[in-house]
Amino acid sequence: MNKFLWLLPLCFILYACPFESTVALERKPAETVDSALFGYWYGIVKDGSDFFGIEALDIAQQSDSVYSITRYGKAIKGDIILPDTAYFTGFTSYIGEQRYMNIVADILIEEPRRNSKLKDMRKQRVYYIAKIDRHNDTLVVKTITETFSKKKLFNSPEDFKEAISNLSDNEKELYDDQYSLSYRKIPKPQPYKSF
Repeated sequence: MNKFLWLLPLCFILYACPFESTVALERKPAETVDSALFGYWYGIVKDGSDFFGIEALDIAQQSDSVYSITRYGKAIKGDIILPDTAYFTGFTSYIGEQRYMNIVADILIEEPRRNSKLKDMRKQRVYYIAKIDRHNDTLVVKTITETFSKKKLFNSPEDFKEAISNLSDNEKELYDDQYSLSYRKIPKPQPYKSF
């Protein structure tokens, strides 16, 4: 259990514990970046209790087909404030007419050594997939929930795409509506200048 505690802030980054895949929806980035996604996007997360979070995404171009994504966040529960910032890259894929963002993250996995109390750290690349829809100054993001499939390991992008495609008509099982988020595009706040 302790080996995954550091993932809690990451789970919030993507609004719930999203499905973690070892393959993306494409073998490599192919779609050209969409400049309409560039900018600073601001949103507020509420879960119905006394918890809420303030979140912003700063999306920029990293290459012709890869986005640089900085996620700024503050989770607030009662009188506890947990600020965090995370850095990702991402690239888009389509299933039919629907656009998805493949969010790339490298996570550290703690593994016990055989016959020892010592542990080894291993880096693993994972992909989080989010449905994205942009309309004017609004960006709607819905991550694929960890319970969307009984199959937890996909061997190829084609298998992963097919599993999502088979559920695309049943959004309730594919996305977690409680943790979907709408962002508004705003000018990026500038650092405070002292006198």
